[in-house]
This record gives sequence, structure tokens and C-alpha cells, in this order.
Amino acid sequence: MIYTQSISYSIILDCIEESSLQVDQVQLDELYRSRLMPLRQKAEDAGLGKSGSVEVLRARLIQNKVLIDLDLSWDGIQAMPHKEIGEVLKIFGIKSSGSHKERRQRLWLHLNFDSRRMTIERLAELDREKLHEMCLYLELPLTGNRTVLMGRVAGVLTSQANGWGRIKRSLRRRGIPNIKKETGEEKNIEHKQKVIQITDLKESKLTNEIMFDDISNAALEDAYDSLMTGFEDEDFTTQGDILTIQARVEDLDRMIGTIIRSHEGLWGDKEVDLLLRLAIRRGWPLTNERVREKLASVATNIAEIKGAEMGESNKNMTHDQDALKRVRDKLLIVEKIISNNKKSI
Repeated sequence: MIYTQSISYSIILDCIEESSLQVDQVQLDELYRSRLMPLRQKAEDAGLGKSGSVEVLRARLIQNKVLIDLDLSWDGIQAMPHKEIGEVLKIFGIKSSGSHKERRQRLWLHLNFDSRRMTIERLAELDREKLHEMCLYLELPLTGNRTVLMGRVAGVLTSQANGWGRIKRSLRRRGIPNIKKETGEEKNIEHKQKVIQITDLKESKLTNEIMFDDISNAALEDAYDSLMTGFEDEDFTTQGDILTIQARVEDLDRMIGTIIRSHEGLWGDKEVDLLLRLAIRRGWPLTNERVREKLASVATNIAEIKGAEMGESNKNMTHDQDALKRVRDKLLIVEKIISNNKKSI
């Protein structure tokens, strides 16, 4: 595999999220951030060779784990359209600009060599047969003696310097910008919700009954109206956030129902936190603390209507409120006794 000397890139890579290729960005982000030993372990777990530098392992894992359905052989690279090969280069985290031929050369070098070892100085150690093979794959003329062939390969390595072999520095430090990770529990919730929705759809076509009781239309309207309560005089941004959530009140209802089913009918702080994480991952505007509190309050009301058993934190709160009420009642009785005694005196 080829790698050149480490120098920072002069060209800023476009954000990975803009690529039209569908890839697992969470997995890709993890590969960008991982160091040598974790990458070796990942390669071993995947049944891949674990020899080589950090960048060699990373390129190998991206090729075989992230872009597993893409043909990245030399023939496959030759068949790639100009735009697609640019997107592939972005996914590998290396320079993506240049002509179609330059992109093909760069991708082939990145997949097959270590840039720290395949340097211009190292070319002097290669025989004519190896240089001839490199000229073939780099799409260079194949005629001439060993010195001529070496000069052609050296020209490509010079023009491609710093464009391959090492990913962008910011990707190593921070990974993919704004990447949204999801926990295993959130993935499970999403899967269950899809299964429930499909099941409900099939059942509704056969009968007028569904597997689970949904909140009534009247209750949904109440939830819709209560979201705006207290926000009538807020700024336009905050009101816009609430209006966005109002438009998704039916999605909110389904999310709550799925969480309740998955948590055996319970609803408490843990379930509220899960709901907020799912909503944020779906792009709901919840940066404002008051908006999050309002959503949590409305969600708890919906959960109560659905018949959820309130969690321990809510039970304790109710218990504390009852105890406080009893204390206040006793204090009122004491105050009346003292007042009556003063009057009698």
C-alpha cells in the first residue's frame, strides 16, 4: 500500500454528509477517530489482514466494511463516473478534486500502497517489471527503459503528493461534523415502532381494530393546543419551534406508544429522556430548555391517557406531595386552635 510524507492538505474536503452514496456514517466516523490498536482489532474481527499502518488499516476497513457493495478493483475504479469517484474519495477522507484520470490514480494509490513507504526515493529500489506494472495501473505509457518508467511514476507521485494516504486532520480529531449517533436502545425502539406501524396497517385493513389502543382524536387535539400554552408572547424562533412540534403531534403519539410497549407499560424520567433523544435525532427543534420541558410535560400527559404506569420518580413525587398536603392540613388545624385560644383569653 502507498503513503507519502505527512503534510496538511491545501484543499478542504466537502462534508461527507453531502455525498449521495448511502453509507453508515456512525461506523465511518468511528473509523476516522480510531487509532492503530482499535483498527487492528476491527480488522481481525472482520476477518481482514491486520498488518500495516493506521491509514492502511483504515482504508482497508472502509473498503470492506463501509463500501462493501462497491467494486473498488482497478477495473471497478475505471468504470466509475467522474462524480461518483469524487464521492468515494470523500468517504475515504482524502482529496477529491482533480480530473477524472487524477481521481482514478489517487484512489488506486490509496487502496494499494502506503504513502510513507511508496515515495519517489523508494522508486529507485523497484525493478523494471514492477515499474511497468505501476505505469499500467496509473494509466501511463508503457514504453521505455527502467529510468523512463521510473520518471513517469515519480511524476504522478509528485502531482498527487499530500492528496492520498492520510485522511484529513480534522477527521482524525473530530470525525464527521454533526454526526448523530444512536444508542442500541434507540435503534431497537425505531425498529419496534416500524414493526408496530406495519402490523397496525395490516390489521386495520382486515378489521376496524388495531393491536394497541391509540390516543383519541380529542386527546390529540388537547395535546396540540397545550403545546402552545405559555408560549404566546415568546419570540418568533421559540414559537416556530413549538409550531414545528405541533405539526408532528401524531408522530409524538406513536413514539410514546412504542416506548411504553417496549418498557412494559412504564413511563418516567428514563422514558422521557429516551423520547427527547429520539426526537432530537429526528431533527426536532429542542435546543430551547423550555420547549423540551413543555414537550416532556405533554408527552407525560399522553402517556397517562394511554394508561402507562408512572415511573418511580413520579410516584415519589406524588407521595411527597401527599405528605406535604397532610402537613399543611395539620398546620391549619394547629393555627385554628391557637386562634381560638387567643379569642377565649
